[in-house]
Amino acid sequence: MKIIDVQFSAGLSSFYFDDQAAIKAGARQNGFIYVGNTSTPGFDTIRQSGEAVSVLLLLENGLWAEGDCAAVQYSGAGGRDPLFNAAQYIPFMKEVLQPLLVGRDVRDFAGNARFFDGLAHQGRQLHTAIRYGLSQALLDATAKSSGRLKMEVICDEYDLPVELKPLSLFGQSGDDRYNAVDKMIMKRVDALPHGLINNVEGKLGRSGGKLKEYVTWLTLRIAQLRSDPGYVPALHIDVYGTIGIIFANDPKKIAAYLADLGQRASPFQLYIEGPVDAGNRTDQIALLRQIRDELRSRSSTVKIVADEWCNTYADIVDFVDADCCDMVQIKTPDLGSIHNTVEAVLYCRSRGTEAYQGGTCNETDVSARTCLHVAQAVRPDRVLVKPGMGFDEGMTIVANEMYRNLAILQAKHAAMRLEI
Repeated sequence: MKIIDVQFSAGLSSFYFDDQAAIKAGARQNGFIYVGNTSTPGFDTIRQSGEAVSVLLLLENGLWAEGDCAAVQYSGAGGRDPLFNAAQYIPFMKEVLQPLLVGRDVRDFAGNARFFDGLAHQGRQLHTAIRYGLSQALLDATAKSSGRLKMEVICDEYDLPVELKPLSLFGQSGDDRYNAVDKMIMKRVDALPHGLINNVEGKLGRSGGKLKEYVTWLTLRIAQLRSDPGYVPALHIDVYGTIGIIFANDPKKIAAYLADLGQRASPFQLYIEGPVDAGNRTDQIALLRQIRDELRSRSSTVKIVADEWCNTYADIVDFVDADCCDMVQIKTPDLGSIHNTVEAVLYCRSRGTEAYQGGTCNETDVSARTCLHVAQAVRPDRVLVKPGMGFDEGMTIVANEMYRNLAILQAKHAAMRLEI
């Protein structure tokens, strides 16, 4: 089965691009926008509209395969690729990619994905957002050419079992970190709330007091609202390196603070994502390892999640091999082609490190559904509910896709048993 036509269409992502450096530096929020000067190259304003580009592949059987190029909310931060916009990249995609796609056989997803992921233009890989969206379309093309679900294609090509069990879903609150928690408890999300603690003054507190209060509130709120004491979600909070800011990246002081948070979180397991940002990958690995060792010396159960400077497949391998964290966030757009996400999750599993298949609120319904298929094939420990920054929309897209897939797979298995 070959591709006979290719189209690229400009679109919107589900959130916005934010200049993380400017926000960390204290940019003032005015309504939904931020006021102040930008800090990250490529940004015209601190917050600007998120963009996406759809890749559409027409197959010989008349079906269109689709994938969406999307970049993370904090583009250009922590070693990530720069801001992605449709006007700049669609002409390039038409000129460079279209001739390579028309006539291409789509039976081998992984082979095609690796080809485009390794493609160099002017000495550099393609933007991660392009590789991300194109690989989604290639996976969809392989599935639609063979009558399989996208997750079945991955299972077949990577020799993985098809499991008929739900995944552990992780809700993100955005700035609505109180009302969204109530929603998450009502819908029994497995991990919550993300929290978006990306500013010291307004969200963490100069000595960390605001986050302490929030964690205490979380534990009490879950106990108050849950109808079943057997519902015991994990608490997973992303702090965007702000804890390192207030403690000058001192591992002993950071560990003492995290241990206190862990006690406040009891009886729930606490995960802290991105406690520090050391400014580069080498120092980040070393600092996370020191913090983790300090936590162990205190017999603290708090788990560290690697995020900043852990972007590519190679980064993930380095962080896992260094044993500097308990869990790695696999930020799907940052890895480029989704075969890298597949292999990153499998690598974490093979080394006993928890894998959190994340991404960004700044994706689309198409990319979120594709990521869910990937997760159902490779079985990470946690899957981000996305897109959007507010829980309900992402939960609807991801959870419903998961249960639809399970229903289809159960029907296929039942039909196979009848044939036998």
